[in-house]
Amino acid sequence: MINRMILNETSYFGKGAVANVATEIIKRGFKKVVVITDADLVKFGVVNKVTQHLDQAQIDYVIYDGIVPNPTIENVEEGVVFVNQAKADCIVAIGGGSPIDTAKAIGIIVRNPEFSDVRSLEGVADTKNPSLPILAVPTTSGTAAEVTINYVITDKQNNRKFVCVDPHDIPIVAFIDSEMMAGMPRELCAATGMDAMTHAIEGLITPAAWEMTDMLHLKAIEVIGHSLRDSVNGDEVAREKMALGQYLAGMGFSNVGLGLVHGMAHPLSAWYNIPHGVACATLLPTIMNYNKDFTDEKYRKIAIALGIQNAELMPLEAVRKAACMAIAQLSKEVGIPATIAELGVKAEDLPKIAEDAFRDVCTPGNPRETSVEEIIGLYQSLM
Repeated sequence: MINRMILNETSYFGKGAVANVATEIIKRGFKKVVVITDADLVKFGVVNKVTQHLDQAQIDYVIYDGIVPNPTIENVEEGVVFVNQAKADCIVAIGGGSPIDTAKAIGIIVRNPEFSDVRSLEGVADTKNPSLPILAVPTTSGTAAEVTINYVITDKQNNRKFVCVDPHDIPIVAFIDSEMMAGMPRELCAATGMDAMTHAIEGLITPAAWEMTDMLHLKAIEVIGHSLRDSVNGDEVAREKMALGQYLAGMGFSNVGLGLVHGMAHPLSAWYNIPHGVACATLLPTIMNYNKDFTDEKYRKIAIALGIQNAELMPLEAVRKAACMAIAQLSKEVGIPATIAELGVKAEDLPKIAEDAFRDVCTPGNPRETSVEEIIGLYQSLM
């Protein structure tokens, strides 16, 4: 079997890492930058932590701050026009998954205009050219969009989200700077942190997993499991650890895929505009339990990474149960909703949502085969 790993060309880690954004732009010979972000990050001075370095280096840039949560096809189309009119030769994407995902779609279309119909990028698109170069600065510790070859776009017209997978879209440089994440409110920190835990667990148990990705995912589970509570409470050291943990998870799952949690989370976000991290976090404990008998010894490894006492010696059934309970308890302690009804989900919508989940590109990566009927039952159990 041949396994493939695709990662950033360069990554910077640690407080103050964004000071290197200007250095990388100059070193690579870029002349005109579009900063892609959202209006709130501009308003609250987060973007300025990066652009001040561009100003000091006298780098020519313009800002496109029209990104919305769960970015849409229209967002991408507007961004493509903006970047082309700016005659930019690179993008600096600042934000959580939404700005970075949108930057990927924009960068791909700018360099591959035959895919200007954004829907044509769904799945694995046969693009010929690498994206317009992207330098990514995450401001949340969860999505790992800065190190993945995936992005998700919302199709409002058809009330759905679609996943795009393209090795050409990965940012060339990532800057993992916990100071950029310091302003996350408690709820966002919890949701994105549990999203990162979902990435690590789903990446570990998907059938495509192998030794190198297992190593990354298990370390991510360990770091996140021991840091998330304190990070949610504002501890600076824990936030720096979470910044690393979520990146480790992204390094792994980007190369082997995800599973049913993400498959079921995507339509919830599309139908109700639920933040992606919240949807994943709410689903994770239930889907972990659903999958537990189809994971060999992987749940034992999860339990050991989480520090569960005597996990090495427990019978397999007991250690699987312990791992599920530990994740459910972590989710509860950081304030994740226990039911999807709390998120505004309506029972009458579940059959259609389940069909969307079954067709989602992430669902085939689940270790347990599923059906629309079983997905409906899982959603119902969470109401």
